[in-house]
Amino acid sequence: MADTTLIDPGFPPAGEAAWRALVAKTLGDKPFESLERVTVEGLPIAPLYAAADRPASFPTRPFDTDRPWDLRALSAHPDPARANAELLADLTGGAASVIISGHASLDALDRALTDVIVELAPVGLEAGFHGPKAADALHAVAKASPAARLNLNLDPLGALAGAGVSPGPIEAHLISAATVAARHAQTYPQAQLFLASGRVVHEAGGGEALEVAFAAVSAIAYARALIRAGLPAVDAFARITLGLSADADTYVTLAKLRAARAVFARIATASGAAPLARIEARSSRRMLTAQDPWTNMIRLTAAGFAAAAGGADAVVLGAFTDALGLPTAFARRQSRNAQLVLMEEAGVGRVVDPGAGSGFIEALTDQIARAAWDRLQVIEGMGGVVAALETGLVSREIAAAVDARGEPRILGVTVFPPAKDEPVEIEPVAPAALDPETARLPGPDSRCPPLNPVRLSEPFEART
Repeated sequence: MADTTLIDPGFPPAGEAAWRALVAKTLGDKPFESLERVTVEGLPIAPLYAAADRPASFPTRPFDTDRPWDLRALSAHPDPARANAELLADLTGGAASVIISGHASLDALDRALTDVIVELAPVGLEAGFHGPKAADALHAVAKASPAARLNLNLDPLGALAGAGVSPGPIEAHLISAATVAARHAQTYPQAQLFLASGRVVHEAGGGEALEVAFAAVSAIAYARALIRAGLPAVDAFARITLGLSADADTYVTLAKLRAARAVFARIATASGAAPLARIEARSSRRMLTAQDPWTNMIRLTAAGFAAAAGGADAVVLGAFTDALGLPTAFARRQSRNAQLVLMEEAGVGRVVDPGAGSGFIEALTDQIARAAWDRLQVIEGMGGVVAALETGLVSREIAAAVDARGEPRILGVTVFPPAKDEPVEIEPVAPAALDPETARLPGPDSRCPPLNPVRLSEPFEART
């Protein structure tokens, strides 16, 4: 590498003192501290950072070297045949893996996955409390092929948090999911079993540290359940994927993903497992607008960049019309191509951990990781994630973050609204949904304050 200190730029270097002098001139009577900001959880963001003394090293995407990251597509169409057409179009159009949402029966999954080669394209599920049933159905479709790359995405804790009630004791759902997962783990050595997701916290309005903490305590609960079901700790942690959100706040998202790796590494190594986290990042739905939805293309591109630069192993980018309904083929293509441009033309994945060494990114990563660890210790101290949900701890922290956020500036809604509406096309059907009652297990229901999803622009759109 060339020694850039030998290159004469032709002008004297400007240091921090020169920068501060120009800032003071611009600010006038305002103090320098007026440039400081805080996150909704009170984490400070300074206006200027020096280079980090000790850049953190986050080995990212060590699981698949074929592409910089896994471009993952999701279909929630209620008609399995239409879902199949969407997924095949995604795979031929550049996606590497797929997720089936809202289907759990063998017939539905068999139809939705027609001509999808599960040994080449990883297939994931999104079935809530029906996760064990869907996993068994996917097993039948995969025909016990040991090369099948499945993502069972079992997540009963996320289902409880979102719904506020489980059909039967949540502990029974944990045992059921872990039993099914342990059984399929032997048949499918490449399968991921559980999805420890913090996205339910994000979509309800929560902050970054709580989202990471919720994903981490969910991972602990799932690892314990898998160990009780017979898996060694090293295998249990290796079969759990962390699910996080990516939104248009690029640097905060980037730092959040790095912080999640640090938290997971500490938990896993303490349990005798490998420190490498596998992360699936999905674009935030709460950031999307129904008014002037074309602006969502910008938000989604920023989120996709943040997820990729933050080291996500898989990225699920929603469609710009998701605030209105299911996407058309055009909207799905735009979503795929946004990632492909980031990957193939912008070369975002060519640098491993591009945030390393940035004073801002390193500081924010450390702050989120420490705040998440503090929340993790509180949650574990009170008995774990179920207790934190049932006592309302999680919902209270989310409410505090929502209050701290205040009135956001949203392009196309609260600032620079369009002069006239430009309608977009959507699919005229509701997304596929499963009735939780049909997944009922014996015993009393578990209950907690539901973490209802929000869209930040919705209250303002209602005024227009």
